[in-house]
Amino acid sequence: MIYIIDHQDSFTWNVVHQFSKFDKVICSNYYEINNNLLDKSDVIVFSPGPGSPKDYPLSSKIYNKYKHKKKIIGICLGYQMILHNEGGKIVQQKRIYHGFQSEIKINKESKIFKKNQCFKVGRYHSLKLMEPFKSNSIRITMRCSKTKIPMGLEDNENKIYGFQFHPESFLTENGDILIKKILSA
Repeated sequence: MIYIIDHQDSFTWNVVHQFSKFDKVICSNYYEINNNLLDKSDVIVFSPGPGSPKDYPLSSKIYNKYKHKKKIIGICLGYQMILHNEGGKIVQQKRIYHGFQSEIKINKESKIFKKNQCFKVGRYHSLKLMEPFKSNSIRITMRCSKTKIPMGLEDNENKIYGFQFHPESFLTENGDILIKKILSA
């Protein structure tokens, strides 16, 4: 079962529909967590949402409680939340990408996706990870081809994954394949 934590974003139900293609999905607002179902889930997904990771301390507590115990996937705000909780600094970027399509490139750090593959993704964010970012296990595996902004992460040892872009967006090529590969990892 996949438990999606909704940060009250208009894209969350698109995320729910996408993940429902692969397993049973439960979705609840970040402030109305069903701890019994959360404990029973195999995968936790942190949804997109407005604001920044520091605006969601309950979601941060959930991340820290379940990392090393369950597969965790973060999308947009959820991706930023993972990085924030791992010591990364999330900052305003110069350009806002809302409803913008960019080409990203998978780098040699990825263990799941084909290296040097490029594809287009849908972006809806004004924040980014400030680099350099140091982690013992999290690897930045995807970057915007043009700006080099980090766009994906993998921690295969702890089963933690994330996308700065929206895999459920119609602007993202092969979004279902991306999710399927991560769920199978």
